[in-house]
Amino acid sequence: MSEQSRERQVPPDDTEQALPEYAERVLNVAELIPPGRVMTYGDVAEWLEEGGPRQVGRVMALYGGGVPWWRVVRSDGVLLPGHELRALERYREEGTPLRQASRAVQGHVPKLDMRRARWDGCEVSDGRDPSEMRDIAEVGEVLSARPVRGGAQRDAAQGDAVGDARPQAPEAHT
Repeated sequence: MSEQSRERQVPPDDTEQALPEYAERVLNVAELIPPGRVMTYGDVAEWLEEGGPRQVGRVMALYGGGVPWWRVVRSDGVLLPGHELRALERYREEGTPLRQASRAVQGHVPKLDMRRARWDGCEVSDGRDPSEMRDIAEVGEVLSARPVRGGAQRDAAQGDAVGDARPQAPEAHT
């Protein structure tokens, strides 16, 4: 994802400012997660060696609409409230392991099978270990070399406009 398209993810009241460095790093990690795999908010913070699950969740809530937000999840495997169906569609497209919901669960929405779906961040799509990359710019090179299905048209076609599919802040789930 280019710097220009990321800047469009900044909330409307901050349109003249670039993304904070921490937010940029969180979004880069979200883009590294392979299709069909997930990382928890805590996993992302641990991989970055900075912040915690709440900080990662806040970044994803504010800026995550332009990255594969459905791959950064709660540690219990429960789908993001308010975005369950959109996320479930993506998980099924990517073959992400799911667990059947019990009949007691409202709507019978499945959960992620965290044991099988969780990605440890050890390998990106080109086979390199991200922890051995010199800096975030090198990680960015890997990301820019990866093919993106549908590119920018994907977001518009699937309704992933800013404020549409991005996760909401934890205190404002809708």
